[in-house]
Amino acid sequence: MGDMRAEAAGQAGGAGGGAERAVIAVKDLSLTFQTADGPVYALSNVDLTVAEGDFVSFIGPSGCGKTTLLRVIADLEQASSGSILVNGLTPEAARLGRQYGYVFQAPALYPWRTIERNVMLPLEVMGFSAEERAARAARNLELVNLKGFEKKFPWQLSGGMQQRASIARALCFDPKLMLMDEPFGALDEIVRDKLNEQLLELWRTTRKTVVFVTHSIPEAVFLSTRIVVMSPRPGRIIDVIQCDLPRDRTLDIRETPEFLKVAHRVREGLRAGHSYDD
Repeated sequence: MGDMRAEAAGQAGGAGGGAERAVIAVKDLSLTFQTADGPVYALSNVDLTVAEGDFVSFIGPSGCGKTTLLRVIADLEQASSGSILVNGLTPEAARLGRQYGYVFQAPALYPWRTIERNVMLPLEVMGFSAEERAARAARNLELVNLKGFEKKFPWQLSGGMQQRASIARALCFDPKLMLMDEPFGALDEIVRDKLNEQLLELWRTTRKTVVFVTHSIPEAVFLSTRIVVMSPRPGRIIDVIQCDLPRDRTLDIRETPEFLKVAHRVREGLRAGHSYDD
C-alpha cells in the first residue's frame, strides 16, 4: 500500500509537466471543516497537476472529497493549508476572471426563462451585447445538439436535455477550463451513455480542459485521459491512472481488454483506499 501511495504522489505531481502547461496545480492541500461536533477532515495532503487539454475524472466513494476538491478549484471552498493555482492565478482571481465554467449535479435552469435565455444569463451578467448573446447562445446550443429548442422552457425538456443546456450555459463565455460535478449522476443508464458520447465529442471539438466528478468506473474510464482515485475521508489521492485509449472512442470500447484493464486498476485503487483506513 505504501508503494501505491508513493507512486500516486509521483504521478499526481509529475503528470502534465514538461512542455505541457499546468492549468491546475495543487500542492500539499488539506481542508478541515469546523463543525459543532468537532473538525471534519475533508482533504489531506493532495498533490495534483492537470495539464492543458486533459480530461481528468475524480472518482471515489461518497464523502471522499471529490466535490470538495472541485469546489476548492472553483473558489467555492477555501483550503485550510497548501497551495492551488488555476491558470497561474489563485482560485479567487480565476473565478473573478471567468477562467472556468461550472456544471452542477442538477441543471439549475430558471423555469421562467427559455432555454436560450438561460444560456444567455452569464453573458447578461458580464455585459455582452444582445447581438453577441444571441450569437453565442445559438452557437453553443448547436454544439450540445439543442438547436431548435431555443424557445422551449426547461419543463418542456427531458432531464438529459436540461443538463445539455446547462453545459451550453457553462460554455457560452468560452472558458478554457470546465469543472463538472457528476452532471449525469441522476440520469438513467441509456441517457447517460448517450450524453457520455456527446460530451466526449464536445471535448474533442472544443479542446477544453475538463475536470469531472463521477461515482461510475465505466464513465470515468470512457471519458478520461487520466483518472484520479480518491480514498475515503479524509480525501487523499490513492492513484492517478493514465488512460491511453484512442480519443475517438465509442461505447463499444468498453468491451475491449484495454478498457477492462484500466477499469480493473481503478477498482483495485478504490479497494486499496478503503483498506488504508482498516
